[in-house]
Amino acid sequence: MLAKLLRQPRVAAVNRSLFSTLQLPPPPLQNSALQSLVLSHYRHGKFHSLLQNVVASPSLLLTACHNLRNHRASDSPLTLDSFSTHYFSLQDLSAQLSNNSLDVQSCCVSVSPRSRKGEALILPNLKLKVVLEAIRIVLEVIYDDRFVTFCYGGRANMGRHTAIRYLKNSVENPSWWFTVKFDDQLFQSRHVDNMCLILGQKIDDCDLLDLIRRLFDCRVVSVNLGGICSGRGLPQECALSSILINVYLNGFDKEIQEIRLKTNEDNPRFNETELAGSYSIFHKPLKVFAVRYLDEILIITNGTKMMTMDLKKRVVRFLDEELDLKVDRQVTVIHSAVSEKIEFMGMELQAVAPSVIRPRKSQKAIRAHKKHLRQKQVRLMELKNARERTRKKLGMKLLSHVHKKLKQSNGFKFDFQIEDEVRQIFSTWADEVVQEYSASVDDRWEWHWMLSAGDFLSLRRIRDQLPHELVDAYDNFQLQVDKHLKPVKAKRELEEEVRRREEEEEESYARRTVEDLTRRCIKVEAPIELLKKAVKMVGFTNQMGRPRPLSLLTVLEDIDIIKWYAGVGRRWLDFYCCCHNLKKVKIIISYHLRFSCILTLAEKHEATKRAAMGHFTKDLKVSDADGTEQVYFPSEREIIMMGDRNLSDPKPVDGALTMALIRLASYEPHHRCTAHFCSRSDTAFYRIHLLQNHLDLDPLDEKSWVHGMAAIHDCLERKCAPLCGQHINELYMGRLTLQDLDCTTFVDVD
Repeated sequence: MLAKLLRQPRVAAVNRSLFSTLQLPPPPLQNSALQSLVLSHYRHGKFHSLLQNVVASPSLLLTACHNLRNHRASDSPLTLDSFSTHYFSLQDLSAQLSNNSLDVQSCCVSVSPRSRKGEALILPNLKLKVVLEAIRIVLEVIYDDRFVTFCYGGRANMGRHTAIRYLKNSVENPSWWFTVKFDDQLFQSRHVDNMCLILGQKIDDCDLLDLIRRLFDCRVVSVNLGGICSGRGLPQECALSSILINVYLNGFDKEIQEIRLKTNEDNPRFNETELAGSYSIFHKPLKVFAVRYLDEILIITNGTKMMTMDLKKRVVRFLDEELDLKVDRQVTVIHSAVSEKIEFMGMELQAVAPSVIRPRKSQKAIRAHKKHLRQKQVRLMELKNARERTRKKLGMKLLSHVHKKLKQSNGFKFDFQIEDEVRQIFSTWADEVVQEYSASVDDRWEWHWMLSAGDFLSLRRIRDQLPHELVDAYDNFQLQVDKHLKPVKAKRELEEEVRRREEEEEESYARRTVEDLTRRCIKVEAPIELLKKAVKMVGFTNQMGRPRPLSLLTVLEDIDIIKWYAGVGRRWLDFYCCCHNLKKVKIIISYHLRFSCILTLAEKHEATKRAAMGHFTKDLKVSDADGTEQVYFPSEREIIMMGDRNLSDPKPVDGALTMALIRLASYEPHHRCTAHFCSRSDTAFYRIHLLQNHLDLDPLDEKSWVHGMAAIHDCLERKCAPLCGQHINELYMGRLTLQDLDCTTFVDVD
């Protein structure tokens, strides 16, 4: 009844008073109920009163709270009492939103940097985060079905790996491509006004648009096009920014979609039967492909370079004139898809022949496969001979036993009929032998030769002197021998199978050869050189590329050191599992990170590498508080078995790689855990140490920093976060980012 009550737009104010009077926890909305609630306010082509009746709904606010702590689905459900006791009043927040009286400025916390360089970081408190998530949910319901198919990022089940799968499977014969790079620019007031105009085309709610403007004015929500913070889980990025980017660039997506449809209409695809002429004609219709992940845009064509240049001019002009966005024209250049690699979404793309993606077996691999088949046949023959020997011994024992019992019986009958059981066993064995001989062409050929070759009854002068009954019996016997044992038909079938296999191999070779000459597909690779540079910059390896200890982590517990390395390794494997050169990434994880962790543990305990490996083993096993051994770092066998398996949006490794959490040695007063809606107070304080400050490097300097790797804002340097045991474990392992924490509750501890 509560769900039906929430779907009615006229009783939105009534359900708020009902919940406040009865003190009942409003149920979190499911997808169907959420869509019904939003669509119930759709009239005359627009959505009306969304802030008052939808965003301010207690059920929607509770749904936003559940989304913020979705990494802890096993926890107890949230109730109104827990909100009012530990966090804030959900009814008061609902009333403030319905009256549009929410003081956004008071919900923002300014975090100043430790040095006087740079600007302060404006962060929302937990109450404002709930409002931001509620707005994001409503905008997702409104716009998700209106986004084009090549819009990825900030959408459910539409992440980086889904975009890579589209590039691998759907893009055909790319010739030229280019990426659109924006100048590093924050959204100004004119961009916010333009965005509100775009939102106003579907939303007729001045209060909601005014709230979004205030969020931008307070700098708690910001959109930084051309930066490297989008979709990275860093605290300086708001979760609402992703869908706002998609909404702002939706007009650009529609323009690209019209270009694609117009190109397909002008260049239709023909069937082979429609192509005249007896010669083979390879028809390649002109197509335009596009992929956009938040503010990263990739345009692909299989036409001429002049056509691609005209398309690039049209794209740049639309972004500059219609959306008022500055494009970096020096970086937005056209590249050859065949001869040049292009960087997109942190990966390297190149158009190659299908044989590069799925290479043929080398001669060495073919010889190894044939050798394996021969060894397999030898093992089967040995097993067959052993089975026959065992069966012969067992049969002789059975015959001896039966003969002995019959001899002792002196004509008397036993209660049990052992002869029938022995007869059944021998009958089963005989049937198996006959089936084996019938299936073997060589054995049948040998038996047929012994039963039909060199018989004197085949001579005419002898047949005339013998009785007709004997001759007819002999002819009938020869017919049965030919019928059951003559292997001509079976041999012909084997020859036909061999010939058919050879023809299939020739057809496959011809088809693959033609595909290599006429078809190109996209190969996705991980930037190995950048990964090696990141590994060297952090300190996993020395100048020679050998693993070395990371002295910064020696103050951690043994289990925390292993978890920190495991979080970096697993997130790299999840992020690059869709790449063609995943094997090289596995080597970096399995060799550089593993042995750097072992050396760090050895340096902490002032032991040798051999002693550390003897204690922790090569798989880095460690005992937890209960004394049970746990393996957090992926084992070598697990790394070898990893492949293209995860198509969800992976979390990049930047947050875990550029930050170390050091537990304080002093005992501070107990605070509630900073994870969203975690009521545990058995916490410990962890100090944040940022990599750029430890290495004394500037993340904006591309020569010293790794290109494309984001960095956590400098304002969080040496801040202390109270965390419980569960969430510090998830933060180390990379399943939790700083966006999942209430950074406004961080404290300064001297």
